[in-house]
Amino acid sequence: MSHKDTGASIGAGMSRRDVLKYSLGTAIGVALVGMNAQIVMAQGEQVLKVAHPAFDQDWSPLRGGGPPYRWNSAWHAAPMYFDQAGEIHPYICVAWNPNADNTEWTFMVNPDAKFSDGSPITAADIKGSWELSAMPASKNQRISQVLGGVVGYTDVTGGTGTEISGITAPDATTVVVKLAAADPIFFMRVANHIAPIVKVAQARGADGAEVQDWYMPQNGVVVSGPFKPTSIDLDAGKLVFEVNENFFLAKPKLSRIEITSVEDNVTATQLLKSGEFNAHTELVTSTIVADLGKEFADGPLIPTSQHFWFNASRAPMDDPKVRQALIMAVNRDDLFKASFPDGPHVKADQILNSVPGAEDSGFVPFPYDPEAAKKLLAESTYGGPERLPKLLFVGISGPAIEAAAQFIAEQWRQNLGITAVDMKPQQDAYAGPDQNAVQIFRDDVGTRVPDAASYLLGSIASTSGNAQGKLGNYKNDAIDALLAEASALPANDPARVTKAQDAQKLFHDDYMFIPWYSQTMSRWANANVAGMEKNLDWQVVAPWDISIS
Repeated sequence: MSHKDTGASIGAGMSRRDVLKYSLGTAIGVALVGMNAQIVMAQGEQVLKVAHPAFDQDWSPLRGGGPPYRWNSAWHAAPMYFDQAGEIHPYICVAWNPNADNTEWTFMVNPDAKFSDGSPITAADIKGSWELSAMPASKNQRISQVLGGVVGYTDVTGGTGTEISGITAPDATTVVVKLAAADPIFFMRVANHIAPIVKVAQARGADGAEVQDWYMPQNGVVVSGPFKPTSIDLDAGKLVFEVNENFFLAKPKLSRIEITSVEDNVTATQLLKSGEFNAHTELVTSTIVADLGKEFADGPLIPTSQHFWFNASRAPMDDPKVRQALIMAVNRDDLFKASFPDGPHVKADQILNSVPGAEDSGFVPFPYDPEAAKKLLAESTYGGPERLPKLLFVGISGPAIEAAAQFIAEQWRQNLGITAVDMKPQQDAYAGPDQNAVQIFRDDVGTRVPDAASYLLGSIASTSGNAQGKLGNYKNDAIDALLAEASALPANDPARVTKAQDAQKLFHDDYMFIPWYSQTMSRWANANVAGMEKNLDWQVVAPWDISIS
């Protein structure tokens, strides 16, 4: 079943969705005539009105990414969750214990946990939700971060089975997970909304795959979180959530959440300024602080960072001296100012941030030294700018990213005489063999657990997607060895941190990236909205505590 408009067209070939999209500006103009316009609510009601940046046609909570994922915590619960300070809290599960060698974990279900229909959330629902998220047809973008180390995981992701043999539910309140190798921090990996707990009897079909549209209100969707959808009109870009009266943690303070698609950032900013809306799903502009205030954009730093990565398999990045020259020719203080002059993000000098070991890591920031950069380029196998092939950036989408990439290109022109530079927004268009056409990828790296070893395993280890794709099959055996040793150590062992720090220092000397910024997880809410703090999983920590003054 498609959610695209199948009704009669309106006007000259325009669908209902088009009319709504293109007439929005006129409606906003009328609304903004009186700049004192405010959200009108019935007495005693608190309604969070959210501007959403896209007309998303799929709001299944099992996708593990995309703008709709930002609202998973509003309507679905997780086994445990992290708060904005990185502390873990029980949720559906109230206890989690490893065996002696950290190869098996036992999770105990909260006996008070229930779905919106009043039925209990059981161990079978946890097991089934994890398996459903791992099914290939679910297309979960990050399920490997949660279950990749579980025995039998690849049987499901590879399409040869529908059950993960390493996950069992011996009774209604116990889940046992067997791992292929020791993982002292496995409990952290499941403390997120990448694979939220759904009512398996409703969401999963006899073939083990996801039932189409099970999450739509008209299909009687049952949820585990504090709010339940009462109306979803995907063509109009409008979703309404109301209180789940059977939510088991706390009574939500909001009466309703209304999410409306507003694709244009300028329009969304004006709506937020006027009070027509009081929150946004994900507003990323260079002027966000100046436009909407520091509190709107404020939030904790999360273990995610954005950088410009070098593809060492592609000329001229195959020469370390060229890579070093390109890094040292950029004034990174001014690079950050060009893209986020008022914040909310923080300039990065390294990969690690917001995890133990990020402070005093021993990673020496790359210096800005145009003369040394010019000398390195002259000493390289290319001899100078005139012999370099055109340099192609990809992932250059959005105003702040464009400003940063253009600043880098201008620094290379001024300091190294490089003029042949091109920029493209799409990264996916350069997947597989076509990655060889790209020298610089703008992309983020990060981790969903507050752990330095996990952060770098997903960033610079040869097994990571970043190393295999963006870095051109980058491999440093010493780095791989250090990270493998670190990941096997207990979470509280200081050597777990120092080995990760040593691995990052080795990466420094391979000159594989231009550091850009460490990411703030913004509230994206006006000052009168409380409880919008988010965590390292991009989720509102406690949506039941959101309130409007």
